[in-house]
Amino acid sequence: MTDDGRQQTDQGRLAGEAISSSSVIRPPSAGIVTAHLQLPASTADLRKLAIGTVVYLTGRVFTARERVYQHAIDESAGMPASRNALGAVNFHCSPAATVNPDGTYKVGAVTATASFRFNKWLDAWFRISGCNIIIGKGGMTSEIYRAHFVPNGAIYLTTVGYGTGALLGRGIRRVEDVYWLKELGLAQAVWVLDVEKFGPFIVESDLDGNSLFERENARIAAGLDKLYEGTQPATMRRLGEIDDKTQEVI
Repeated sequence: MTDDGRQQTDQGRLAGEAISSSSVIRPPSAGIVTAHLQLPASTADLRKLAIGTVVYLTGRVFTARERVYQHAIDESAGMPASRNALGAVNFHCSPAATVNPDGTYKVGAVTATASFRFNKWLDAWFRISGCNIIIGKGGMTSEIYRAHFVPNGAIYLTTVGYGTGALLGRGIRRVEDVYWLKELGLAQAVWVLDVEKFGPFIVESDLDGNSLFERENARIAAGLDKLYEGTQPATMRRLGEIDDKTQEVI
């Protein structure tokens, strides 16, 4: 078996099922749905992705954190390059980048940042960027998804837990370009990455604005009263801590 074949099989096992490129498989028993998505993704491609699906990406992704949004929108700089050059997938993250002897760059890992901070820019961002996939940490709310993502035919993918930066780095094939490095610095610059089997990510919102986190939190919250039945209030607590256990599930 070729190296590429081994890699595909290994990644399939990680997600619960080996799959082919640009496909969606729903295993009858494992309960894990895995998709390999070729970028740029069409609306038809995104329509196949239900919340909870594990996704790997192949194609072009660009990083953009809050300073990029501020510079592009609040400071009226616009996008640093065309959609064809940047791609249509925005990752809220910082890269672990190094400079090669020939002056090119290598990104060995990426660290996602929380996406709730970007809410106020979303309308303008979708308008100027043309993105249809945003990746980040922690997700947003279904209200935000339905107000801003759905009208723009976009979905949200979340990273899987903590400590996966190096794992994601394995899917980065090369740095195609970097913009606003001098203006914004290494962590906040726009890094354009060509990726292959980049992931795993989880579909947190679909094209209808449904939220995986909200759905699962509601299921968990329904059993919390029984779980905590008979327990006594805490003797010591942190500032602002409450007794309503349903409010602790985020």
